[in-house]
Amino acid sequence: MKLQRKNRLRALSLGAVAVSGALALTACGSDDTGGGSTDASGGAQTAAAGSIACDDAKGEVLAAGSSAQKNAIDAWVKNYQAACEDVRINYNPKGSGAGITNFLQGQTAFAGSDSALKPEEITESAKVCENSQAIDLPMVGGPIALGYNVPGVENLVLDAPTLAKIFDDKIKTWDDEAIAKLNPGADLPDTKVQAFHRSDESGTTDNFTKYLKDAAPGDWKYEGGKAWQAKGGQSAQGSSGVAQQVKETPGAISYFELSYAKDGIKTVDVKTDATQPVKATSDNASKAIAAAKIVGKGKDLALELDYTPTTEGAYPITLVTYEILCEKGNDPETLPAVKSFLTYIAGEDGQSLLSSNGYAPLPAEIATKVRETIASLS
Repeated sequence: MKLQRKNRLRALSLGAVAVSGALALTACGSDDTGGGSTDASGGAQTAAAGSIACDDAKGEVLAAGSSAQKNAIDAWVKNYQAACEDVRINYNPKGSGAGITNFLQGQTAFAGSDSALKPEEITESAKVCENSQAIDLPMVGGPIALGYNVPGVENLVLDAPTLAKIFDDKIKTWDDEAIAKLNPGADLPDTKVQAFHRSDESGTTDNFTKYLKDAAPGDWKYEGGKAWQAKGGQSAQGSSGVAQQVKETPGAISYFELSYAKDGIKTVDVKTDATQPVKATSDNASKAIAAAKIVGKGKDLALELDYTPTTEGAYPITLVTYEILCEKGNDPETLPAVKSFLTYIAGEDGQSLLSSNGYAPLPAEIATKVRETIASLS
């Protein structure tokens, strides 16, 4: 089984040259002034090379999945490969669904997913995890921001029922009565609402629709999942794709990880049962994620999130991205590099990069369990 997995990994590496090249450039580049390396957000690196234990790590590690964590992965890879020059981490941000598929086909060392594995996927993982199964390791937290492009509107408040109607094509223009009631005094235009959703299977979609289902059950009648189910609207590929559409399209709104809300993209404040509407920030997401419960069994650390928090300042639309890999039966050639890289990103130095890149670090109790599990991988 390990030999079959190794052959599939080698076959996939031939198709990953473009991704490999892009990440290699990211990992080895420096700023134009030659004044030292920077992280993905342009700030100074916070993880010293000496804090990363390379051990026996070497070779190429292929991974794929969540586009929501791409900016975090880029920052981590840059630091890690600067310290561990014999390792190349090639991560393809093709979406959670595609990443899980690649992993279950034995094509990657680990997958990134914004949703924990389904029971049937855990069962299927026994085909690639020798004498074991795949496990979910939470690694990246963060808010799902609602970026919007409404001319003349600098601040916008929306609640779950109104968002459900917007993304179900029930609210047609930005001066709709439901929006006006939440934004008294705002000069709302009659611009057509252009709601964008992900065209690919996405854990971000899964988490966003879980929020709509839990917080607005009377207005959102769809089951949810990684594939978009509602009618109407427009679509784009990946978090970067929907964010670009918001930036370019008057009247647009979409959902994506906060780190993609840049270049002037404004984000919605979400009205909850708390007193004040809540802004999409890393700190506010952390307040919600801190209440998450571990529901996975054994070494699986899948979390259950609360999409209807009542705590002041707790942002309700959050996600946790998991790194998915085998508890046992990982490829022995890449295992040292995988453990070394994951140990770094789950550690204090790796997690400290997240806030500056628009993400939320893991709560300390969960991070400790993640590090203990990584150490036990075989």
